[in-house]
Amino acid sequence: MLRNVGTFGVVIAVFAFGLGAMESASGQEGGGPKAISLTVYSAPSGGGGAYGYGYDPYYYGYDAYYGGSPFGMATGYAIVRETRRIDLAAGENEIRFSDVPQQIDATTVSFKSLLDPKGTYVLEQNFEYDLISADKVLDRYIGKDVALHQKGDTSLTGQLLSFDGASFVLQTPSATAPIQIVSRGELVERISFAELPGGLITKPTLMWRLNAKKAGTHDVEVTYQTNGMSWSADYNLVLNANDTAANLSAWVTLINQSGAEYRDANLKLVAGDVQRVTPVLGGAGYGAFDTRMAGDADGRFSEKDFFEYHLYTLGRPTSVANNATKQIELFTPAMGIAVNKSYQFRGNSMNFYDYGYAYTDPYYGTPNKKVDVFIGLENSSRAGLGLPLPAGRVRVYKTDEADGGVEFVGEDRIDHTARNESLRVKVGSAFDIVGEWKVSDFKVDYNAKWMEESFEVVLRNHKKEDIVVQVREPLYRWLNWTITASSQDFVKEDARNIRFDVKVAKEGTTTLTYTARYTW
Repeated sequence: MLRNVGTFGVVIAVFAFGLGAMESASGQEGGGPKAISLTVYSAPSGGGGAYGYGYDPYYYGYDAYYGGSPFGMATGYAIVRETRRIDLAAGENEIRFSDVPQQIDATTVSFKSLLDPKGTYVLEQNFEYDLISADKVLDRYIGKDVALHQKGDTSLTGQLLSFDGASFVLQTPSATAPIQIVSRGELVERISFAELPGGLITKPTLMWRLNAKKAGTHDVEVTYQTNGMSWSADYNLVLNANDTAANLSAWVTLINQSGAEYRDANLKLVAGDVQRVTPVLGGAGYGAFDTRMAGDADGRFSEKDFFEYHLYTLGRPTSVANNATKQIELFTPAMGIAVNKSYQFRGNSMNFYDYGYAYTDPYYGTPNKKVDVFIGLENSSRAGLGLPLPAGRVRVYKTDEADGGVEFVGEDRIDHTARNESLRVKVGSAFDIVGEWKVSDFKVDYNAKWMEESFEVVLRNHKKEDIVVQVREPLYRWLNWTITASSQDFVKEDARNIRFDVKVAKEGTTTLTYTARYTW
């Protein structure tokens, strides 16, 4: 039954009365306190995504994060462990476990009596989820009598033969017109029934037939999985006047669309890429993360290494409502972090892939004029940070010195970033820097199996200060290449990418040329 769980985890422990009831077959509620621990996981972070040899993930920023959209929609799932107190008779019992999340996966449910785990076991389980709705009631009344109350205080009674979104088909006692089609929207104001049909319930319910050797009050632990919960990290990075330092704050964004509410909860977060194994097999009991670990005494999150991940424990209770998005500060804002701003130009904006052969199409490529802007930083204590940073969205702001207002300048997503690792955030494209890229010459000899491609890159700087632009060029045509001519030095970044660091004077223009030769 245990599936290894996805990227982020949240553990919530609730010690409260509420969140539904466990009832016996006679309908009496089981009393006593109960505890709930909740471990929430979102989709994998992606780890940089999949791309071909010529693709440069730094150019586009990190955009492989999340298996779905975490903003306004929970794409993750949760492991829930509840402890409830119930009264059992010796022998067979029927127990209804109500108010479980609407998105529960019933195949993952396990049951355990803490009083007598060996002598108390489930004989049969049913998940009742056919909730009452107008159409479901009507569907169960096919072939039965219903009363359609029409406008003008009139009603029509007959046997319901069929219905759809527009009309009802009735067989009435009328001798002249026994079959009548009645408009659902215009004529019918209300429908009445003799009784509620069987098989429909008002809330999702787990039903067990279980056997108990010991009669009396049992504390039972129930574990299951539910979809519809997710969490992510949201960062705010505020730059100083000359873009050399910044303040960083971080928030946890927790989305609950599971169909249940968790009140007065002790909250934990687990950050990391946790493998999930399928298929799920039901019946075997297991435990969620331990919920007894204390958080920071001042009510903030405390952080520690946890297996190969990072565990955050909130030092105060919090409530998580259903169909709600909740934000909590992740750590105390870091002030004065050293950052750097860089410019990057990729003249050919197409993504490139390894075709498995030499690519000889001379017209392959899409020219680009935008020069992109990145903010880089080292996640180290020397730079003023040095914290494990869970994957999430980074929003970048800058203070307007004229009035002290903080203005938004761009955003990007980051993967999980460990201490002493670096990261770069793409914030947008420079207004006053323009690039031009073109293929100035192309030659190919199919018999001798070689081709040469020459490029011209022009950079124009309309700013009032000198700049350096990183020109990143993918050598996408084949594996075997050499640069036979170049107007300036380059750096070989990997087997298929080179970089030129081009200086451009203020109000000036710099032209870069180079030629690549491929053989196969």
